Amino acid sequence: MSDASSKNILIIQTAFIGDTILASQFVRAVKEQFPNSKIHFFLRKGNESVIQGLPTIEKTWIWDKQGGKTKNLFKLISELRKIKFDMVFNLHRHFNSGLVTSMMKSPIKVGFKQNPMSFAFTHKVNHQIPDPRGWHEVQRNLELLKQAVPTLQIVDNSKNYKPELPIQQKNIDKVSQYITDNYFVVAPASVWFTKAWSEHKYRELTVELAKLGKVYFIGAPSDKDLCDRIRQDNPNTVNLCGGLNLLDSAALMKNARRVFVNDSAPLHLASCVNAKTTAVFCSTIPGFGYTPLADDSVVVDVGDSLSCRPCGLHGYKACPLGHFKCAEDIEIKKVMATIH
Repeated sequence: MSDASSKNILIIQTAFIGDTILASQFVRAVKEQFPNSKIHFFLRKGNESVIQGLPTIEKTWIWDKQGGKTKNLFKLISELRKIKFDMVFNLHRHFNSGLVTSMMKSPIKVGFKQNPMSFAFTHKVNHQIPDPRGWHEVQRNLELLKQAVPTLQIVDNSKNYKPELPIQQKNIDKVSQYITDNYFVVAPASVWFTKAWSEHKYRELTVELAKLGKVYFIGAPSDKDLCDRIRQDNPNTVNLCGGLNLLDSAALMKNARRVFVNDSAPLHLASCVNAKTTAVFCSTIPGFGYTPLADDSVVVDVGDSLSCRPCGLHGYKACPLGHFKCAEDIEIKKVMATIH
């Protein structure tokens, strides 16, 4: 049961940046249950920009996995142990996050049963992918909070649980020059090849979108060449890869006529600002629980037509069977039909 007394609470999520973004909703839920709490957040270096600055977070602890991964981890553990945490919530399912949890001086340590260090937790929750209840990752995370707050109600509509970002006025000002009454945002890249729609498909989509309005491409500096190839010879497009950070990109998404993404981090950025979103899912499936959470959002995929899909939880550098039908069989007109 929640109470009004002040508490020190540690939340751990050291996975990918999309998982960190989704964890912001969990932070907000914890703060709602324990309004006087001081919430600390533990994450991996490179993900801090999507968490630092949220008013719900007292302090962010950043684990640098480069140049002494283990040494840096134990240094942080030593510092964290100086704080008497009343509760620790571990949203990650890997060993290192479990080690941090187990070494905290806390009477309540909550995490997922699949974590190899879960034997040291006081409360454990089963994490299932796909989830038989059809739940999103934000709902699975909330089950951890429910262990400390048994009265917590988790509703079936995952779109009630939107994540958030520490967007500031400077981010809004940065993209103001690009905002018009009618523009689209496209994020065609992914760390995993099989999670990204085909380059030539995005090129065909861009040709159609550019007839309707300005098309902005977003992504990391490493995505610039890909986006230049996709928009080649199309004057009604702009390549902003490397020119906008994650918060700038989200600010640009907010007022777009529609945003087009893969099953990747930009999808979750769009959810944070409730942008109208079309998410193209290739090798992964909506049942994994990482679909967009914006009110006006839709997933486009090949459905259940391929026996080889899904071929993995995260994707591959190439289609294991060589045909990549989960991307190639998605028609442009089906994606365009999501615009209204």
